[in-house]
Amino acid sequence: MFKSDPSTWKDPRHREGARAEALAADALRVQGYQVLEQRFRYGHSDVDLVARRGAVVVFVEVKSRADERFGAASEAVTARKQANLVRGASVWLTRHGKAWNSIRFDVITVTDGKLEWLQDAFRPGWR
Repeated sequence: MFKSDPSTWKDPRHREGARAEALAADALRVQGYQVLEQRFRYGHSDVDLVARRGAVVVFVEVKSRADERFGAASEAVTARKQANLVRGASVWLTRHGKAWNSIRFDVITVTDGKLEWLQDAFRPGWR
């Protein structure tokens, strides 16, 4: 899961992000997904969650905001972030994927304690 205990992290935003990832992982499990990876690292970047249900592998970006004063959390998943997720998915699939896997990119947001799951939030052009 995490290399260190999130309760010891000094930046409250990082602690909130860890809480949001835990909520998102729980939501996936409740819907029948198996969480395969949390914070899958490749280079200096990561994919927050990688989950599977049947033949579908889902790469999930989790965003958390205290409120929408500066915009919706989902708006933070920019084209640059999407490209980063696609690169991470490609690495993960090379290492662990099966030829029969279908893939999907989801965004789960937690704003003011409310979770929203955007399935198939974007589609890369390669699969």
